[in-house]
Amino acid sequence: MRKKFDGHIGITMDDSVLHLAESDKKVDKKTNVVYILLDDVGFAQFGCYGSDIETPNIDKLADEGLRYTNFHTTAMCSPTRASLLTGANHHAAGVATVCNVKTDFPNALGHLNPEYATIAEVLHEYDYGTYCVGKWHLAPEADICNQGPFDQWPLAKGFDKYYGFLNALTDQYYPELARDNTLIFPPKTPAEGYHLSEDLAEQAINNIYDHVQGYPDKPFFLYLAFGAGHCSHQVPEKYVKKYKGRFDDGWDVMRERVFKRQKELGVIPQDAELTERNEYVPAWDSLNADQKRVFARFMEVYAGFIDHTDEQIGRVVDYIDSIGERDNTIIVLLSDNGANGEGGAYGIYNCINVGDLYPDEEAFKQSLEHIDEMGGEYSYENYPLGWANAGNTPFQWYKTWAHCGGVKDPMIIRYPDGIKQGGGIRTQYSHVTDITATVYDVLGVKKPSHIKGVPQRDIHGISFAYSFNEADAPCRKHVQYYEMLGNRGIWKDGWKAVTNHLLVETYGEDVWELYHTDEDYSEKHDLAEQYPEKVEEMKSLWYAEAGRYGVFPLGPGPMTKRPPKLIEKEMRERKKMLKATHEVRTNLFRPLWLSDRLAFNNRDNDVILTINYREGEEGTLYAVGMRFQGYVLYIKDGKLYYAHNYLYREFYRTEPLELTPGRHEIRVSTRVDSTQTSGTVTVSIDGQSRAEVAVGHFGVFLERNLYVKDNGRNAVVPEIPNRFEYPGVIEKLELNASEYSIDEERFLSEWLVND
Repeated sequence: MRKKFDGHIGITMDDSVLHLAESDKKVDKKTNVVYILLDDVGFAQFGCYGSDIETPNIDKLADEGLRYTNFHTTAMCSPTRASLLTGANHHAAGVATVCNVKTDFPNALGHLNPEYATIAEVLHEYDYGTYCVGKWHLAPEADICNQGPFDQWPLAKGFDKYYGFLNALTDQYYPELARDNTLIFPPKTPAEGYHLSEDLAEQAINNIYDHVQGYPDKPFFLYLAFGAGHCSHQVPEKYVKKYKGRFDDGWDVMRERVFKRQKELGVIPQDAELTERNEYVPAWDSLNADQKRVFARFMEVYAGFIDHTDEQIGRVVDYIDSIGERDNTIIVLLSDNGANGEGGAYGIYNCINVGDLYPDEEAFKQSLEHIDEMGGEYSYENYPLGWANAGNTPFQWYKTWAHCGGVKDPMIIRYPDGIKQGGGIRTQYSHVTDITATVYDVLGVKKPSHIKGVPQRDIHGISFAYSFNEADAPCRKHVQYYEMLGNRGIWKDGWKAVTNHLLVETYGEDVWELYHTDEDYSEKHDLAEQYPEKVEEMKSLWYAEAGRYGVFPLGPGPMTKRPPKLIEKEMRERKKMLKATHEVRTNLFRPLWLSDRLAFNNRDNDVILTINYREGEEGTLYAVGMRFQGYVLYIKDGKLYYAHNYLYREFYRTEPLELTPGRHEIRVSTRVDSTQTSGTVTVSIDGQSRAEVAVGHFGVFLERNLYVKDNGRNAVVPEIPNRFEYPGVIEKLELNASEYSIDEERFLSEWLVND
């Protein structure tokens, strides 16, 4: 417990009085708090919510605690995390959508508004140990590098320790990891048995172990956020084999089966109705034999992925129970949004290049060719949207929608000291902002007026602790708005109005739907034509709530477009960064990681290296990207090579150039054509020997760190090892890129958010 000096300071110790007053911030009794967050997992994708997927450890938490069946999120990743950790609506917290999209308007800062402190910062004031493990995704993308800044990384947001990945997604076998404020490489390889979910569980256990050894009487807060079930779906083959053949009857039959099971379990009302198959999802019976085989394999991988994650959750919970902390630990388990339809109608074997997806038919050919590799380290996949539709049973639509398929998610709470009887179901309306409000209520915690010198604003959530031991208690929440990428909704006392702005060009074209959710659980019957006055009432309420919580300004169009002014601003900023030569001295003993602010894809650029080559030295001089897309310059067997990998489908390589011992200037010149999608790369040594290759596709990279003297997490091309560190001296590295000469119409119209 922090103590405050409350004595007297004299000239000497003899005339001074030591008195340390106890802090007035304390909890009545030691109560630990654990948040376990899954990613892109739909309402119907846990066994205890009706799924075909086996999740015995999650089901056990439900049996010992409570399942909430009217719980809602923001429909997207970063915003839900912002609301979960702060108790505030996500626009007010500065996270309108994913933190990768930064407009500098107060509702989209690209990071958390410091006026809404995290629960970790608040509990720190109450002498909690605080630990963050897993996905963060609450920092600007440009900050994800070893140079920082680190003010939006977990340690600056109240956590004592951090281990995980900072961006939207990562490879489950070769993750882009950080420990505290440093990017690191994974501790093992897949050949040595590595998988990220297992690593995260181990780190969580280690943090709890260290905490209870050092401070046995001090409570802890653990935030454990898995990458599962976000793409890429990757899991050891034995978990995939477990589900072989289980989904051969397809998503239509699966929806009916799950719907029936949900009623048997009581997680949906007996009078609930199954919505129609979503638009754009083909009927399973309309597919050919190859399509059915490939699509079933996609789902087998996803099921294995969730099953494997459930096993890791069990390890963490079992450890908490084994050390005597079971009864006094609040465990909250939830998903951040509904199942995602980003895999498209055909699914995708390699989803790394979301900004330049090739046609569904081409994606399917690659999936069919690599069907036996799905789920392994050479895949980076996302399943077809038909499985997402089934995963959101009985609801419509998906992640990013304000309909239930985007916002209604599973949520389980286990707290033996506070919940008298486990195994119950609670149907009161609740929202992700309410979770931290509930924890504060249970603990008796009050948010301080200032944290780190920043005046604090009140949280927006309402405690639902009243429902812990009273199943039929009247709901105490009455209004909640939604907005995600223009999709909007408003709920009030059992009525909900919602619009799919995603499907139209301008806000004036929006068509609002109306549902009486107290009587129509799955939002099947649109009553807008029957009750037009109610629609107008709900729309007016949405605008009032939006104004109250800082939702405006809304974006100019559907999610596939970005504001032209924002693009112009980004272009100006990147011109400043890329016009001048950036010089890096790299005669270091370890690899150097540079952030994406130095990215120079899709425009003319030159990379100039000065090396002092000694015979026998080999390794990577620099690399961008990873196995599924990137480019690399390396030395092997006394020769210099350049290679470009497009989606692990197309490889472009220069002819090798002989290297002689001594000091050399190496220049790699990229010249793009008018489409900014292809061009030529020329490699030269001392301005003399030259090699050139035509590159048919320059990708739009999700991962843009530039690794100097190493590959990064795995090899860009298969002919070199996964870790291929150059042992020699790179005296200087210069990066120089031209100004943009991009086709603005194409640039403004071709973009896709991936969370």
